[in-house]
Amino acid sequence: MRAIALALACLVLPLAGQAVPRADEGATPPADVALAHVRRGEIEHLSDGEALRRYTFEPAAQPSLRLTPAQPWHGNGELRIRMQNAMPWAVTLVIDIEGSAGAHLHATVGLPAGPPQTLVVPLHATSPRDFGMQAGPPMPFEQAGRRIVVATTVDGAASIETIRSVQFSIPAPQAEQALLIGTSGTGPGDTLRAAYDGIVDRYGQYTRGHWPEKIESDAELRAHVREGSQPREPEQRDAYGGRLDVQARATGWFHVQKLDGRWRLVTPDGHPFFSLGVNAVVAGDGRSYVQGREWMFAGLPPPTGAWAAFYGQGDSRRDTGASAGLGYNHGRWFDFYAANLHRVDGAGWHEAWRTRTRRRLGAWGFNTLGDWSDEAIARGHRLAYTRPINIAGDYANVATGYDWWGRMPDPFDPRFEAATERAVAKATEGVRDDPWLLGYFADNELAWAAPDAQGRWALAIGTLRGEPQSPAKQAFLAMLERKYGDALRLGVAWGIGVTRWEALQPAGFQAPAPNEAHPAIAQDYSAWLRAYADEYFRTVAQVLHRRDPHHLFLGGRFAVRTPEAVAACAQWCDVLSINVYADLPQHGMDLAALHRLDKPVLVSEFSFGSTDRGPFGAGPVPVWNEAQRGEAYARFVQAAAADPAIVGAHWFQYADQPVTGRLLDGENAHFGLVGITDIPFRGFVDAVTAANAAAQGTR
Repeated sequence: MRAIALALACLVLPLAGQAVPRADEGATPPADVALAHVRRGEIEHLSDGEALRRYTFEPAAQPSLRLTPAQPWHGNGELRIRMQNAMPWAVTLVIDIEGSAGAHLHATVGLPAGPPQTLVVPLHATSPRDFGMQAGPPMPFEQAGRRIVVATTVDGAASIETIRSVQFSIPAPQAEQALLIGTSGTGPGDTLRAAYDGIVDRYGQYTRGHWPEKIESDAELRAHVREGSQPREPEQRDAYGGRLDVQARATGWFHVQKLDGRWRLVTPDGHPFFSLGVNAVVAGDGRSYVQGREWMFAGLPPPTGAWAAFYGQGDSRRDTGASAGLGYNHGRWFDFYAANLHRVDGAGWHEAWRTRTRRRLGAWGFNTLGDWSDEAIARGHRLAYTRPINIAGDYANVATGYDWWGRMPDPFDPRFEAATERAVAKATEGVRDDPWLLGYFADNELAWAAPDAQGRWALAIGTLRGEPQSPAKQAFLAMLERKYGDALRLGVAWGIGVTRWEALQPAGFQAPAPNEAHPAIAQDYSAWLRAYADEYFRTVAQVLHRRDPHHLFLGGRFAVRTPEAVAACAQWCDVLSINVYADLPQHGMDLAALHRLDKPVLVSEFSFGSTDRGPFGAGPVPVWNEAQRGEAYARFVQAAAADPAIVGAHWFQYADQPVTGRLLDGENAHFGLVGITDIPFRGFVDAVTAANAAAQGTR
């Protein structure tokens, strides 16, 4: 192993089992150390004789310490640095490694406060997605009695054979930050794999963490799951949960109505109803792939006997953004959540879970089952519910370049309408006469836009980039030809060298980005986006209302979206549904614009996560800890209930995701009202219960 010298304090990192040498036991010749807004301090000796030098990073845009050796170091396996954060808080440290031929690696780690630790940077690009999950395990962890911090995300080259420089920097510190740096070196090893080794116990819990709801035995599991939720005091509500103090039209179905300047959902009996729902209330949501990574799991049950029912086979390989670069995404899976339910209730676990879950939802103030939920909970226990319309088929599609869940369906393809007929027939089967059905969602989080600066126009540009036989492309070109007549006029308006319509036909046509000099581009793209969305929502609405004239069309569960798509949805749907990942509704959607559309809005997803209850991820809107999850929930629901357009809010999701990632895309966040063990997070659900009661009292 080659060692890297850090001024007077550089000591060779010992091989496994060797003691740390003292400063006077022979240091390698020093590398050149360049300091930018960093002060070099004295060598400090720890109680075991280890020597570290103090470096103070000053307030600046990017104070840095850069090492440049006289001869390149061998990039062998991983870079290891003995380091101590001398501050009482975690420090964000950026590591940049330059190799030969322009190769570069970049990593950012949170360096915890506390005793010295070994920072390990793999000398190759990596991320938790390589290991089948979106978020990696928390740091530090212990290995052979030492605290280890591994950079689980490293961007850049596939590998680095030689190291020409290493830079450590702290981004824009507001005050001085002190680090103690000592032994450093490169060498073979797989500390990265060790970070993921044995991280899940037989209950699906993170092995290295501790939190109040974590259990150690089947008896403890049964005791905590069976703890009853206290029922709420009976309220003056109709059978569906509507307020009896306000009377609206009674149609026998859930519908929408504007009362006193506010949009309301109205129950079949004619009373206002603020929909407080939970998504993914389902017993089969604890599945995670185990094949090929059995080493991550400690105590995985055998795939025989009673446990065989909780194993299955899957394949999540898809040509989508969600699946890109995801390892361990097919093969055998195990359902930790369902297995825990079996441990609690035995052979009758599924029905016992439904009864318990319905009781919990009512006690916690929820009145609706959100999308992707077990309808037997609602239909057997009198609870409003929703249904998805999943439009799958062999119709054409359009790539936006984002395509997180897949390419956009091409609604101009006649096969799309046929697929919609099939999907709606399936969705409405057996429920069109059920008064407890709130309504239907069409698809989920379609790629109406992309998240970058020009993302609003991605669908228009993607349409023109498509194959000549694309129905959407031909419809767009026909629209342009009707407007301009002569292709030369289009070329002038768009500032491109086009004189014949045939020039736009080839696949891969590079349509221009809108710009101030050519306002017609944005105007034409906007008209196309509206036409595209109109065609999609019109097709679904007409098919749905023909097959089920009673129930609400709840829109398309927007994530990325354009004003044109939202306006089209408002025209054709009964309710606009938007997945809002922000601290407050008004920070995740343009409420002023929605008010101008004068249409009711349902927040079809919102969530807040933290990393102190097992799963490694906190989702799109992280908070610091479990207590703050409850506070964030209360603020969000209060703001939603206060807005005159918002008619409900649905939490995502009922149970935590598996530590090692769900099957679909490796997402592994702490979103749940309950854990993978089905044990409620009591402090959180208490806050949720109070917030829900307050919201229903005002709406």
